[in-house]
Amino acid sequence: MFGGIVSELGHVLEVPAPGSRRLLVGHPPGWARLEIGDSVAVNGCCLTAVAVSPGTFATEVMPETMRRTALGSLEVGAPVNLEAALALQGAVGGHLVSGHVDAVGEVRDRWEEGNAVGIRLLAPAEVARYCVPQGSIAVDGCSLTLVSVADQADGSALLEVSLIPHTVKNTVASRYRCGFRVNLEADLIAKLVERLTAPHLIRQVGDRPAEGPRCR
Repeated sequence: MFGGIVSELGHVLEVPAPGSRRLLVGHPPGWARLEIGDSVAVNGCCLTAVAVSPGTFATEVMPETMRRTALGSLEVGAPVNLEAALALQGAVGGHLVSGHVDAVGEVRDRWEEGNAVGIRLLAPAEVARYCVPQGSIAVDGCSLTLVSVADQADGSALLEVSLIPHTVKNTVASRYRCGFRVNLEADLIAKLVERLTAPHLIRQVGDRPAEGPRCR
């Protein structure tokens, strides 16, 4: 589990490729004392460290991860957001982030407003349904507050977020331009609430659940 607070910018040393699916990441000395088997979020995607050396760690990326995330768009030298897993006694500075990317979104607009940078993202329906103004979303693993949500006819939505200078400087958000692909994770609590309440919401008034075999 993560908090959506990017603690360091790493850089890609080796990209996943057919046959290897190995992602090698470099990071500043002293960042996160990772051990083999530890979880680490790379651009918001929870991965397992399978090799660790001073200043680098390697992960194995499976096909499902490549299909669901934007990791396949990475190039050697590209910066990546890094966050080590939370300790139980640690502070959650953003919101609870599982590192399980729901879908890939796309940057549609970028502008400056005072000391902030506004970003508009197109989120597919599987993420848009959980988004509300002033709610939380993880974009490339960075916990952000939604300023506005504009629903589209196909179920997708245009999401607006506003970034402070610190976030722009210390995350991959500095690279965001129109067409940039980003990993999106919807609010975990919203997904759980929908799952738990859906059977009750679709049941018609007066309907009763089918009776199963009685215990004797």
